[in-house]
Amino acid sequence: MIEMPMGAWYNYPVTKTGKGMGAPGAPGKKHAGGGNMNISDVVMLLGGVAMFLFGMSLMGDSLKKVAGNKLELILYRLSGTPLRGILLGAGVTAVIQSSSATSVMVVGFVNSMMMKLRQALAVIMGAVVGTSITGWLIALGGVGGGGKSAVLQLMSTEGLSAIVAIVGILMRMICKKKSMFHTANILMGFAVLMFGMKTMSGAVSGLKEDPGFISFLTNFSNPLLGILLGIVFTAILQSASASVGILQALSSTGLLTFEETIPMILGIAIGASVPVILSGLGSSTEGKRAAFSYPVIEILRVVLFAAVFYGLDTVMHFSFMGEKVNMISIALMNTLFRVSTVMVLAWFIPLIEKLMKCIVRSDPREDAETSDMNRLEERFLAYPTLAVEQTRLTMNKMAELTNRSLTTAMALLDEWSPKGLQEVTSLEDIVDRYEDRIGSYLMRLTGQYLTETQNKAVSQYLRAITDFERISDHALNIAQRAEEIQEKKIRFSDKGEKEMQKLREAITEITGLAMDSFTMNDTETAYRVEPLEQVIDAMCRRMREKHTARLQKGKCTIGNGYVFNDLISEFERVSDHCSNIAIVQVELEDNALDVHEMSDNLKEAHTHQFDVYYAEFAGRYLKRKDEKEEREE
Repeated sequence: MIEMPMGAWYNYPVTKTGKGMGAPGAPGKKHAGGGNMNISDVVMLLGGVAMFLFGMSLMGDSLKKVAGNKLELILYRLSGTPLRGILLGAGVTAVIQSSSATSVMVVGFVNSMMMKLRQALAVIMGAVVGTSITGWLIALGGVGGGGKSAVLQLMSTEGLSAIVAIVGILMRMICKKKSMFHTANILMGFAVLMFGMKTMSGAVSGLKEDPGFISFLTNFSNPLLGILLGIVFTAILQSASASVGILQALSSTGLLTFEETIPMILGIAIGASVPVILSGLGSSTEGKRAAFSYPVIEILRVVLFAAVFYGLDTVMHFSFMGEKVNMISIALMNTLFRVSTVMVLAWFIPLIEKLMKCIVRSDPREDAETSDMNRLEERFLAYPTLAVEQTRLTMNKMAELTNRSLTTAMALLDEWSPKGLQEVTSLEDIVDRYEDRIGSYLMRLTGQYLTETQNKAVSQYLRAITDFERISDHALNIAQRAEEIQEKKIRFSDKGEKEMQKLREAITEITGLAMDSFTMNDTETAYRVEPLEQVIDAMCRRMREKHTARLQKGKCTIGNGYVFNDLISEFERVSDHCSNIAIVQVELEDNALDVHEMSDNLKEAHTHQFDVYYAEFAGRYLKRKDEKEEREE
């Protein structure tokens, strides 16, 4: 077998018998050289880590697919009090096997203003507790296997893995339902996880006789160094469960003591905050507070536990500190650390909330843009009339922000600036959060007793906020096309430029009409939107035809044509959404129930001065030849 010199850890004399160990982890055999770890053992160790991480990921992802979006709904709806939040956070994390995933989910809720920071802190603390379940699964999987009893052998890691793998693969081959397929993946993930755990244990088993490795571990009897190692290792793996699992695998060497293990467990807790921090970098102020609260909570827990535990150890000199740990004692210590500190910190959630507001300062401009969401008070849900009115006022602000994002995006076509693109991106994000918050509020309102008028208003508002959000999406697309024009130095032909300018004027007018009709509750203005939308459709058709003709004559390039057509499509869709918003306003006034029926009435019957309005807009935006052709169509 090829030996790989790896420093003091792996250089020691050959055993007296001179017999090798054979494959890593093989029962009844020893590593060649007594404890010498060779390149094959290193590869086996890394392979075991890979299988462990893959198995844990497959199991967690499949659990989430089986549950669908129920876990998210449970978190959102049932985290009203700190105790419920902690219990739910623990439960959801126990299911998906990742405190980071639960916390990232919570950051998303806070970012969209569907959950308050105080609620998020409770759920995050619960997630901290729930992630300890993986250690117990691994520990229980290691029970048995050493005795002669067939039952104990089946309860060993190998026995459990084999049984679960057999059941899982049979389900994958036989069952056709997706839910059963995902359940089979859960079992397969668990089997791969346990097999990876056994592979890691076998690969490192020779280290128990390695004086170099023993010397290395003694360095981490210093709590600060142990905590640092746990932080770095977990930051790399981005999983506390995986780090604890690998620590449990190392315990099979019989070298780890409580003195070295406890600091690493503390460091693992802090290191697990890395993916949560990353998820909050592009979030709102509240989202950042929720994301950064995870490392703050973990640091507070570590400081609290270390101060109490090592303080008592200094006075009482715990006798167990020098004893060897095993899988169960690591799982127990990890759980006690997490549960005890969360039980203490749970009483200080309001203070932690204030601390996060001091650490992550609010952006005055963002606060001003989102302040209207504060109208959506939960207390108003018991009074539907007031709740509906507050929703309408909040939507007025959403309409204003949507219109501003589109105006800013179109201005970038004339004068490009990175600052302008950043503003459009920011506005799009804020409008998204308005949609989430208003939509959530209206869905909760449907749980109350509503009159027919109120029920209809809620339905129409849910439709309108989608149109507002889609317009802001198109505004961002237009801003990105402006960036492309700037970077590629694209220039349209003179005729194409004039046509685009005329289309932009029409889009500016139709968005102004749609937003004004909604915010001012002006049905007469709303009736003017659909005729203009018809004119814009005609303009877009003629622009595409003329552009094709210019391409055929070589007056325009294909590269420029892609951007030209993209802009036409974006503007056309904006006008469609403006039409939908106007129809919502008309329906609210005229008690119409079907958006398609209302739209057909306006287009086909040409009701309510449709012809008069169409002639007005056609005279302004269509040439006479184009107008005549479109009217004939």
